[in-house]
Amino acid sequence: MEAVKLEEMKENKLLGRKEVLLRIDHLGKGTPTRKEVREKVAEMLKTSIENVYVISIRTEYGSFVSWARVHIYETPQKALEIEPEYIIKRNSPEDEEKEGGE
Repeated sequence: MEAVKLEEMKENKLLGRKEVLLRIDHLGKGTPTRKEVREKVAEMLKTSIENVYVISIRTEYGSFVSWARVHIYETPQKALEIEPEYIIKRNSPEDEEKEGGE
């Protein structure tokens, strides 16, 4: 990932999370993995990776620009209460390892 730009950030006080839209430039490389995005967001926003959940990553056809929707929670427990099971599974370390190998 060459550049990650925070395009939009909304505070959702009711659910105890920040909802973020990122633009990711990855010239000459494939779409970044969820793990890479989670690590970058955790680093950018100075939070634990356990609080970060990647909802989706979309790459425009034929380009090296991806858009990622990410939720950042106050605590890991709050995320487990709110996020659907399939999102939690997609962001789990075991699932991320499989994603990179396929």
